[in-house]
Amino acid sequence: METAALVVPITGLELFQHRFLLAEKHSTSERSFYDFAIFGGRAVRLVRLHLGFKDVEILHLEVLGPLLELQDWALDVRWLSADNQSLLCVAVAHNGALLLDSTTGSALVQCSCLEGCLLYSALLLVHQSWTDAVVVGGTVFNQLIIWKPGRQDGMINSGHKAPVERRLLGHGGVIFSISYLQEKGYLASASDDRSVRVWGVGALGGPGGKCGDSNPTCLRVLYGHQARVFSVHLSTGYVFSAGEDGACLVWDLEGGGKVIRTLKGHRAGGVRSLAVSGGTGDDERWVATGGADGGVRLWMVEDGEENKESLEEKLTDLKFPGPDLPKVVCIAGGEEENMCWSQFSVCTDRGTVCQYTDGSWETVWEGPPEFYSYCVMDTVTAFLKNVASTVTLCAVGNISGSIQVFPTSHPLSGVRLTGRPGKIHSIFWKKGTDKLYLLASGAEGFVYRWCVEVKMKENSLLVLSLVPLPSFLLPLCSKRWLTAAICFQHHSNKELWVCGDRRGSLLLFQEGENVELNRTDHEKVNEGLQTGVKTRTMEEKKHDLTLHPLSCLFGVHEKHGVTSVSEYRGLFYSTGKDGCVRIFRVSQTQPEESNGDLHLEVLRVQRACRGMEWLERVLILESEIPEELGEECENVIRGELREARFVIAGFHAVHFVVWDPVRQERLMVVPCGGGHRSWSLWLSHTGIWSGRGALVFIKQGAIITSQPPGEMLGCAGVAGRTGGWSLREGIHGRGIWCVCRLGRIEEIGIDSQTHKGDSKMYWEIVVTGGEDTSLAVLAINTVSGIVKVLSVITDHISGVRTVTATTQLQGEALSALLLSAGGRAQIQCNRLLVVWDRQRMTPSCQVIQVASHRLDIQWERKRNRHKTVKMDPESRQVWIS
Repeated sequence: METAALVVPITGLELFQHRFLLAEKHSTSERSFYDFAIFGGRAVRLVRLHLGFKDVEILHLEVLGPLLELQDWALDVRWLSADNQSLLCVAVAHNGALLLDSTTGSALVQCSCLEGCLLYSALLLVHQSWTDAVVVGGTVFNQLIIWKPGRQDGMINSGHKAPVERRLLGHGGVIFSISYLQEKGYLASASDDRSVRVWGVGALGGPGGKCGDSNPTCLRVLYGHQARVFSVHLSTGYVFSAGEDGACLVWDLEGGGKVIRTLKGHRAGGVRSLAVSGGTGDDERWVATGGADGGVRLWMVEDGEENKESLEEKLTDLKFPGPDLPKVVCIAGGEEENMCWSQFSVCTDRGTVCQYTDGSWETVWEGPPEFYSYCVMDTVTAFLKNVASTVTLCAVGNISGSIQVFPTSHPLSGVRLTGRPGKIHSIFWKKGTDKLYLLASGAEGFVYRWCVEVKMKENSLLVLSLVPLPSFLLPLCSKRWLTAAICFQHHSNKELWVCGDRRGSLLLFQEGENVELNRTDHEKVNEGLQTGVKTRTMEEKKHDLTLHPLSCLFGVHEKHGVTSVSEYRGLFYSTGKDGCVRIFRVSQTQPEESNGDLHLEVLRVQRACRGMEWLERVLILESEIPEELGEECENVIRGELREARFVIAGFHAVHFVVWDPVRQERLMVVPCGGGHRSWSLWLSHTGIWSGRGALVFIKQGAIITSQPPGEMLGCAGVAGRTGGWSLREGIHGRGIWCVCRLGRIEEIGIDSQTHKGDSKMYWEIVVTGGEDTSLAVLAINTVSGIVKVLSVITDHISGVRTVTATTQLQGEALSALLLSAGGRAQIQCNRLLVVWDRQRMTPSCQVIQVASHRLDIQWERKRNRHKTVKMDPESRQVWIS
């Protein structure tokens, strides 16, 4: 049985005929095939690439001849340009060079340097003959040496030992990569000492095998990587370097040696290889990077562009006028779709509301003294009932329980609302199916609600109508106020609310229902607390104006609170400051178990990257949005709602980050200083990540934006300028410790019928676990070898040591119960459902968390555990069956 490597580090890359990537037309006079020499270890393999310009699918590689085995490690291989006998020059690790006959595999000439040291890297510069060849080697002694394998008299003598012609000193570590730019006479070297050095060596190679200037000098020492530098490439005006820190840096060689762009997109393990094309007619370059995760990414770099990673230079101060200090900032009209990135509302410590429009600030409303010192604010865009127009509404709450609601264009038309005495902790505008709601979380766990309408009179005056609704009553806890809410229409035609509170609980309310918590929810809510719940008479219930939750997931996001709740096509996504996204749904209990009540059910948990604990919201990827949103049935996989691909917005140390949990990369980075500040995110589409976004926030009394107001392009820009294009998906950034085959599914649809004969196309489904604490669900095409990452499960807090599964084929779907275990004595159980998605013509996987277990979970919940000794040793699960 033939085997193939699925996940291996990409250690060699070469861009060949980059115009193919631009989808240009080709003439019939183009060559139909090209021969390549692939080398690694102690062998060289010749392959032929057959090109079909009319049909991309007929591109294929053909192996030419046997494997050419060597006696030493091959570091570089080049064809002799004027050779008609297919001769290869090979530089080997023990500071030697070979001349190979590619047809027979025999070594015609063997030559070595007088300095017989070990090389970590080598660069061959060849011309027309063996005597023109020049070798640049990076030695184990941190030096660069230049020597000629051919004799000066032009005679070919096997066994000849050549002297060192030039020696370059300066590196403090071994040299991993060498590049030469002929038109400038520059040589670049990448080293273990985290530096890149650029040398002026003059002409190397060419006719006669020139060895450059007699006294080469170091022109630049470039420090910017946080770890070893594995690869370097010189281009006109630029230096490209890639290292173990996972970054590819673009240096401006002519402009002082500064980093002008940082390309990041690979998982942990670093970037192992790099290839750069020549500039096109538009002064663009294609950059390909290969990572230790087995992924390959393609990037486009333009000449003269600014640094895309150093966003400090792009931050814009809006020059907020004093002397008042801003306390709350938000985008005018809320973060709604198609809102202009040029208007912002700010509330100050003196209760003044100001608005930024077209580059200037103006005062909209000045609050009375009870709004001084403390305030909360939110804005929204509302539709006028009798006029085809919109208006921006603003709501400001204070410490005494009062709320001022007013249109920013007509602040005198505002209305003062008063709840119970006490602090207004938070205030929200929320849109229902055809209604606008205002929610204010006050003292003692009461959430006041109003239904808001705005009308315009004949004299162009705005009239606000606020109808009070029954308040929500939050469960008893120490931090009893609302932090997130969403209104939606259930398929049973019931209007429901899903809310999150500061204690980390998720709550379900039903409009028009007045019910108590059931016994199970009471046990969760009252754990460690004294509820003081009293039995109420029927008369008291009749006159009660508060709604109690139908269901409560108490403390599911731990004690730091829920930050957001969103809904997309039937599934809900909540975020918190525990570093987790929880995907859940509203389910109905079986009639035989209860009265068919609705309750919240968590399906699975998705963690962000290490150190990113403060999560703020979930954004659905734009590629997930179907063309016809009305086809709800397409969102169901064998009776289960299909989970959408999403990204996570939150704070990682002092940066605001948009994180892709599947590709394990940052899509947007803003150095704002951390999460303890007021901020607002602008998106081109509400709740959708299309690669465009911008942030406005308060820092040290200033209003700062990550993009100048009025610009439509967000921080992320387009794909080619941030995360690049994924040519091959990366899987694990570190070692793979376990693997489990689940089975296979059949490819169904138009594409599967284009294959010849009656043969069916299958995708093998495999789960891998690794040192990076994640499980990857992979689909592998058995014919093309394409590997697709269907899902990444990040429930483990330590490396995954073992994985096993029980599977069952349910029609066209593959169902599996997956058990995984590893460090910290942790066991996870997930249910997988893998099917062929006919709408997207790709395999699809739904993950539902079933159960989890840890031996030391009670230890982490124990108070003052730092004062006691943990008696149980640190256990690892190494095998499960």
